[in-house]
Amino acid sequence: MSRIATSGKRKEALAKIILTDGVGNITVNKKPFDDYFKGYPFAKHEVIRPLIATDTRKKYDCLAHVSGGGISGQAQAIRHGISKALVKLSEEHRKALRKEGLLTRDSRVVERKKPGRPKARKRFQYSKR
Repeated sequence: MSRIATSGKRKEALAKIILTDGVGNITVNKKPFDDYFKGYPFAKHEVIRPLIATDTRKKYDCLAHVSGGGISGQAQAIRHGISKALVKLSEEHRKALRKEGLLTRDSRVVERKKPGRPKARKRFQYSKR
């Protein structure tokens, strides 16, 4: 394997992933992922979940370029991209990743604000008199 390129999405975040043979280094926007997600242990765990599920944590290096959204959405976009790359690499990984629910794109996005309302669903206070 030379390199596998995929992309992952979540909310407004878009991640472009390149998976190569290596020792387990994960780089996000040219920074080690520990530095990029500093103070967000949930995000760090989300990023490595596909590698843990397939027992390939120390086998591949991952280069991620992510843009848009917040920390949580970016971490989940990277997770989705890594999962897709592992399946491209070997179909054997598909079963473990599917069991963990890592191959399904989470399509939930923010509902739009409607006219005549303060937010998407909230209504202005009703006054009977």
